Amino acid sequence: MEALEMANLLCETLSSKKAQDIVKINVTEKTTIADYFVIASARSSTQVKALAEQCEMALEKNGATVVRKEGLTDARWVIVDFGDVILHVFNDETRLFYHLERLWGDGEKFIDKD
Repeated sequence: MEALEMANLLCETLSSKKAQDIVKINVTEKTTIADYFVIASARSSTQVKALAEQCEMALEKNGATVVRKEGLTDARWVIVDFGDVILHVFNDETRLFYHLERLWGDGEKFIDKD
């Protein structure tokens, strides 16, 4: 699965599960660790964890594998590394504090077409 396809599938999955403020950032020219960051917010730690798990299942169903994941215990900021794409799911407070968009660029807001 291509990096852009993975990033788009993550955005679609997050949107279908009611994630908020979904952003896809192309970081190809800025780092070697990934091609895309997908960032989203959730209203509770339960939703943070559920969103990360749903995204993991969606990508694995399409042949992607998880390289590493962090943060499921506290579920304030969960990172799921799919190799070329890294998913960040935050609760609102943690996202405001770290504000990854400021560090990596504004990115492309995902707008659900439904």
